[in-house]
Amino acid sequence: MGWEVHMTRAADWSNGDQRPITPDEWLAVVDADPELRIDQANGPCFAVWSGPCSYPNGGWFDWAHGCVSTKHPDRAILGKLLQLAARLGAVVQGDDGEVYTRPEDLPPD
Repeated sequence: MGWEVHMTRAADWSNGDQRPITPDEWLAVVDADPELRIDQANGPCFAVWSGPCSYPNGGWFDWAHGCVSTKHPDRAILGKLLQLAARLGAVVQGDDGEVYTRPEDLPPD
């Protein structure tokens, strides 16, 4: 178990299939972003972010069921997810449906 945030177009991330981000859309965004790369060892839609964050191997984002999610983001990872959400016309929600609009919505790293 772990705390996650989710990029979604649905009213609630748990219903991501109702207004999905498609895998093709996600992969196109990853392909267009030089800071992201697919890590096939973790799945065909698992992207690793090379930007600065508190994790030594970088942050990661994974597509499933119409959403893109990550676990335990720091402010930098949340900021990147918000940037990606803007490109895809999506919002970022926590597990309980809370909406994040800026990295500062998280407590300090």
